Amino acid sequence: MERMQEDLLSGSPFDGHHDAHRTGSADAGGPDAVLAGLDPEQRAVATALHGPVCVLAGAGTGKTRAITHRIAYGVRSGVYQPQQVLAVTFTARAAGEMRGRLRQLGADGVQARTFHAAALRQLQYFWPRAVGGPVPQLLERKVQLVAEAAGRCGLRVQRTELRDLTAEIEWAKVTQTGPDDYPAVVAKSGRDAPRDPAETAQVYRVYEETKSRRGNIDFEDVLLLTAAILEDRPDIADQVRAQYRHFTVDEYQDVSPLQQRLLDQWTGPGGGTSLCVVGDASQTIYSFTGATPDYLLGFRTRHPEATVVKLVRDYRSTPQVVHLANGLLAQARGQAARHRLELVSQREAGPEPVYTEYEDEPTEAETTARRIKDLLATGVRASEIAVLFRTNGQSEVYEQALADLGVPYQLKGAERFFERPEVRDAGVLLRGAARAGSDAGADDAPDLAGQVRAVLAARGFTPEPPAGSGAVRDRWESLAALVRLAEEFERGRTADGLATDLAAYVAELDARAAAQHAPAVEGVTLASLHAAKGLEWDAVFLVGLTEGTLPIIYAKTDEQIEEERRLLYVGVTRARKHLTLSWALSRSPGGRASRKPSRFLDGLRPGSSAPGTRPAGRGRGAEAGERSAGRRVRGPVTCRVCERVLTDAVERKLRRCESCPSTMDEALYERLREWRAAQAREQGAPAYVVFTDATLMAIAEDVPANRQELAGISGVGAMKLDKYGAAVLSLCAGEEPTGDPVDVTDDQPEEPA
Repeated sequence: MERMQEDLLSGSPFDGHHDAHRTGSADAGGPDAVLAGLDPEQRAVATALHGPVCVLAGAGTGKTRAITHRIAYGVRSGVYQPQQVLAVTFTARAAGEMRGRLRQLGADGVQARTFHAAALRQLQYFWPRAVGGPVPQLLERKVQLVAEAAGRCGLRVQRTELRDLTAEIEWAKVTQTGPDDYPAVVAKSGRDAPRDPAETAQVYRVYEETKSRRGNIDFEDVLLLTAAILEDRPDIADQVRAQYRHFTVDEYQDVSPLQQRLLDQWTGPGGGTSLCVVGDASQTIYSFTGATPDYLLGFRTRHPEATVVKLVRDYRSTPQVVHLANGLLAQARGQAARHRLELVSQREAGPEPVYTEYEDEPTEAETTARRIKDLLATGVRASEIAVLFRTNGQSEVYEQALADLGVPYQLKGAERFFERPEVRDAGVLLRGAARAGSDAGADDAPDLAGQVRAVLAARGFTPEPPAGSGAVRDRWESLAALVRLAEEFERGRTADGLATDLAAYVAELDARAAAQHAPAVEGVTLASLHAAKGLEWDAVFLVGLTEGTLPIIYAKTDEQIEEERRLLYVGVTRARKHLTLSWALSRSPGGRASRKPSRFLDGLRPGSSAPGTRPAGRGRGAEAGERSAGRRVRGPVTCRVCERVLTDAVERKLRRCESCPSTMDEALYERLREWRAAQAREQGAPAYVVFTDATLMAIAEDVPANRQELAGISGVGAMKLDKYGAAVLSLCAGEEPTGDPVDVTDDQPEEPA
């Protein structure tokens, strides 16, 4: 969980973020300037200023761009007062990025924070009034107290077990489950608890008692206590709601029951009118922490009047990567899968994903490292390459393989960038130089990056990296990241027509440090799939893709398996251009080759078949097999009138927006409906079993002249083509339907559209 140091501040919880470097570009054109460059769907988000609004945003579709432009458009058009807007997300890095974008768009004063950060500020401010006395001290790490509680219960807990026990207590608290109810809730939910639920409940109870007695609170208490104060004190709740009138929640698929409870208190009764939520159920990978996509998927049910916008244009990945991602989700099952978004790449074609099988793990790691070095030789930057794995324990062999080849790397989740000694020292030097102004000795540099280089030279920074790897190279990489950030900062300010100097750059560094929004270090990223969420690289290596690792061996239930599939989907969609997927048949050289590649790759990797497929014509699933074998793979479907990318199922069948003019042959449509009714009566089945209304409308608009054209209409599968094709084509030709329907067993109806 992210650290809260940026919010351990006094003062009103309604203050803007603490920066003295207001760098907004509010005067850079009118509100419509904010909409420039947005695609039609992003523009629909940006102009939907009155809620409730639900944005279903696929990976790489520019969701952060859409929602920050929405907020900025609201501010610059005068609909929103910036101090009345609260945008919440789940990591300090994401909140920092959002604040930076809002500043650039001229929306200064808008608060963008994590749930915990926003709640903590309110708790600190209202505690004296609501409860009295000093605010309890926040525990930044609860592991030590959990260990003490376990000891008091007479339990001996290993270090790894302690981490799992702590996580289980966190899950119980965010799902609002108390110690007494925990065993029953675990049994009812089928949760795979890390140890005996009765023991966990006992430790949980002692932990809570000890924490309370010492006047401490943990991160979950921050949310619990803030929600409780707002529930118990209507006057305080009214004050919060009077201040915040417009809410945006990013990554809404990751909301826990406790976070939703707090959000409900923030918005108040009928608060959906001021709420915009953004998420993608296919990226729900944190259910073990209490996150659930239910609130996202049920948003339209709770708010029937909501505006729903789907973002499916993928600007991140090539068509080859997007095709694999779509194929991966096409095999998914469950509620989240039913709401999956089919992405449409907006990039030029790139290389096909590479699938590689190795004899053992060391060979997999060594070959991966060599391929990375080859990519570096072609000009791909090390910071644009990532090796992603299911568990952190898999990183060591890749660390060694990269080190052996002299390839710099960074392990995500290790020491924080702004806490590194060399970065702290550099910050002191840069602040001193900014205060000294012309006396700093850097004025001869032609640009900001040159000034930063000149200042850092006092700490031994050189334009060229030192030879080899290790601590010296790591130190150089940290300082080089500060120089590159100066280059990016100056480019952004210049594009906005704003002046750039060392003082503004130092203020930007301070804001980033507060938000833990670190610049990219020039090294290959090694990270778990969970840690990679929200990031992207030019080249991604997904390694260790074997049964028992992905899906992980303890994933037993259907929903657990599906979450593992979504985890791989997140990994795939991190890649912009180069994507490699690999697995090893054994752990060690000479070991028994007993491993199998992940089931999630079945039907996707060359030489494999989709799970559960059978030869065509042999029972269920035959129609799907014939469709894939006999019909072209569909790309993006655009409106035949206005060329907008279509996401709604009915609109995709019609190949036009519902609001665009129709070219449908009304007489043909009525003849088709009469024929369908007769077929349905004869079969004793609902009419949609023959064809849905949307399919008949599509036929009446396209008026196919032959079997091939009829087969190209969505909803006309191979079996329906054989069964009804002759009759439909006769009707389209203005003739009486000919031939009896072919008796094809186990015909599968369309889903009603």
